Amino acid sequence: MNSELDNFYLKQEPSIRDCLLALKTIILNYDEQISAEFKYKLPFFYYNGKPLCYFWKHKIYKQPYIGFVDGILMEHPSLLREKRARMKILLINQEMDIQIDIIHSLLAQAINFQITKPKKLNASDRLELG
Repeated sequence: MNSELDNFYLKQEPSIRDCLLALKTIILNYDEQISAEFKYKLPFFYYNGKPLCYFWKHKIYKQPYIGFVDGILMEHPSLLREKRARMKILLINQEMDIQIDIIHSLLAQAINFQITKPKKLNASDRLELG
């Protein structure tokens, strides 16, 4: 792991740090093709070199979340779109047990879209999906 990525986790308050480190392990152990990098000042996870998801903290709810890069294509009642054009997020309550089955289900969807999606979505495709 690089030092910027390490520092991101170290700067978090303990309950969020522990939660994010557990999530990192869950995501990296899900598939050997998933790797972690520090991009855009965030921990990003890539599947075969393509962006899959990332971690951040919700400004209103003060909870960590997993942002799915192609979340607009994903369906799950726990995902929030809010005002995002392409991404959807999964809020994680750092005070409760992590629901690994939901995360695995969402990772499976996200990876499937990585494998099957066309090179780029054009604007009309996004409008139809939104």
